[in-house]
Amino acid sequence: MDVVHVPLGDRAYDVQIDRGLLAEAGAQIAPFASRPKVWILTEERVAALHLDALTQGLRASGIDAASLILPPGESTKSWPHLQRAADWLLSEKVERRDIVVAFGGGVIGDLVGFAAAIHRRGIRFVQIPTSLLAQVDSSVGGKTGINSSHGKNLIGAFHQPSLVLADIDVLGTLTARDFLAGYGEVAKYGMLGDAGFFSWLEDNGPALAAGDAALRQEAVRRSVQMKADIVARDETEQGDRALLNLGHTFCHALEAATGYSDRLLHGEGVAIGCALAFELSARLGLCAQEDPSRVREHLSAMGMKRDLKDIDGPLPDAEALLGLMAQDKKVVDGQLRFILARGIGDAFVTGDVPPDAVRALLEDHLADR
Repeated sequence: MDVVHVPLGDRAYDVQIDRGLLAEAGAQIAPFASRPKVWILTEERVAALHLDALTQGLRASGIDAASLILPPGESTKSWPHLQRAADWLLSEKVERRDIVVAFGGGVIGDLVGFAAAIHRRGIRFVQIPTSLLAQVDSSVGGKTGINSSHGKNLIGAFHQPSLVLADIDVLGTLTARDFLAGYGEVAKYGMLGDAGFFSWLEDNGPALAAGDAALRQEAVRRSVQMKADIVARDETEQGDRALLNLGHTFCHALEAATGYSDRLLHGEGVAIGCALAFELSARLGLCAQEDPSRVREHLSAMGMKRDLKDIDGPLPDAEALLGLMAQDKKVVDGQLRFILARGIGDAFVTGDVPPDAVRALLEDHLADR
């Protein structure tokens, strides 16, 4: 087992990364449980594949479980499903010292974490992420929330989990598209702060995607360690943590433009957003022209989306996309901050980006569709 510690004082916790962790879930959660019962919130696809295994793993340590099964998809990260989750926890008489389990991908992790943050003004929860994206990114760091018609993740709270269990085996049940969407977040870590990791991914990415469990575990470990290090320095995103949003300013606008639908998965938007961020950096003379080419070549080698033309269906014009970006959480004093790069592995945050440069980049790529 790999264990990554997230050192946040009295909110510190471990991320356990290994194969077969669902079977051990009861033994790992038992030290946190005030009584022998937990409350699991999950979604239909995950429940059909893995809920029995999780409940059996809990039962092996004498822990009972109640479950609420929500619909899959980004649209679940919304007011109606937050209310459904909150009402269920109240109807189940979940107490302040109890444990709620977020069992699913990033959507479930964000929604359930937010429900835990507001239930009785905050209860403990355990993340058991079932997608690559959730294992390497959204389950770690305590960001929770829902989307609104105004933009993605604009309503939420920082609420750290008590434990994260990343079972590498469950990644084997993901569709190829879902796995590669999560890989967009993995590649992001190399692009933003570890050129050596990006080179490692160039060498090992295809085998990792093909199912090599040891490589998958190493990719998750390195990604989680990078995020843990950044979160420890900047828990509430006042500085360094914004680096983790490389590609996300473009991504969130594109997700809003496509209605948070299956037209564009979050990790696909991250991959496209990273490619656009590197191209914008090159256009502004911040990095070599070879860097955005290298990013796109790796995404292409992995069979991933990398450009606006890879998104099916219509997109709004550049001005409308800029308007969606203006709702981004990284706006400060009305000025949008971008994460740009001086090279692969060397990202930085800046508010000094000419809007005309962003507009021209979007217009060029929209014209290429």
